[in-house]
Amino acid sequence: MITLEESTSHQPRVRAELEAALRQGPSHAYLFRGPSGSGKARAARAFAAGILSAGSADPEDSRRRALLDPSPHPDLVWLRPKGMSHAVQEIRDRIIHQAPLSPFEGSARVFVIEAADALNEESQNAMLKTLEEPAPHAHLILLSAESEGLLPTIASRCQLIEFGSLPFEVIEAELDGLASPEALHSAAKLAGGDLDKARFLAGKRGSDLRVAAERLMTCALEDEFPGSPWLDLLAQARSAGEHSGELVQADFDEEKEEGIKHTKTEIEEAVRRAQRKTRTGMLDLGLHLAAAWARDWATVIAGAPDLAFNQDRLEVLEAQAEGIELGQARDAVSQIQETRRSFQLNVSEELALEALAFRLEKTLRD
Repeated sequence: MITLEESTSHQPRVRAELEAALRQGPSHAYLFRGPSGSGKARAARAFAAGILSAGSADPEDSRRRALLDPSPHPDLVWLRPKGMSHAVQEIRDRIIHQAPLSPFEGSARVFVIEAADALNEESQNAMLKTLEEPAPHAHLILLSAESEGLLPTIASRCQLIEFGSLPFEVIEAELDGLASPEALHSAAKLAGGDLDKARFLAGKRGSDLRVAAERLMTCALEDEFPGSPWLDLLAQARSAGEHSGELVQADFDEEKEEGIKHTKTEIEEAVRRAQRKTRTGMLDLGLHLAAAWARDWATVIAGAPDLAFNQDRLEVLEAQAEGIELGQARDAVSQIQETRRSFQLNVSEELALEALAFRLEKTLRD
């Protein structure tokens, strides 16, 4: 059973702040802010378990139930966004209307909102009164990787708990056994401090995405595009998007069986949002991997191969880098990053990827 100490073992300042909060009495609202994969959700679950067990007749059983995911503890409400944002009605029904109600057992209720930056303005405004006039037994924990998405009126009413990126060595140790040591080393470096991303890259789907990104860069370098390699990136992204949509649909089907009603339009919109969010996220990760490949060309050309991210593909990188100048490698990185930014403008993904491929080919050929 995970403890608060274990869940924050790589975030000593966070552990000290949360342990002090449990000793002195927790605040009514917290904002756990930090990069994706830094352990916010894990720490929030252990912290919630500590709050709920403190006033329980059977602390160990209360803690055990609170730590399960999904949790059967009646005083723990945990919300994840369906699609790209939280539904306003769900915030009203499960947070605003529930927070004033007395605990079912013990002396506290805990409400956790994952991806709080996905709360739209209407949801955040609706929560203001709950934060301004909190029930003494209610504790809210907001998790955010992009606090810019939170209104200042929300953030200012929460006690900030700041999470840092996990060190490379910690991520590599956490991945132990998931793949070969060389692949794990590269996945940890490519993840940029994000443990969740590292786990994905160490797995089959992440490995496939790395292969697709490498193939795109190799085809651009060799001035040949058999089979339009950018379509492989797009196909993997679309497949991931479809899978996310199916998961959201399954959540709605489960709620329907429990008597929770949603309109057909609401369900369809949530499924579409989930598909788009995952698809664009997967494409962005694919382009991040492509940029890392070009960046590795630059490190090899500069005589620092030990700094390359793709250490498990170093021989290929070194062979390819022999025909590239440093300026070309850097230009390739810039072009990929420009395409990543363009996806935020709702461009045609296929056309943007195709255009990138031919721009890269021209840059590397010239």
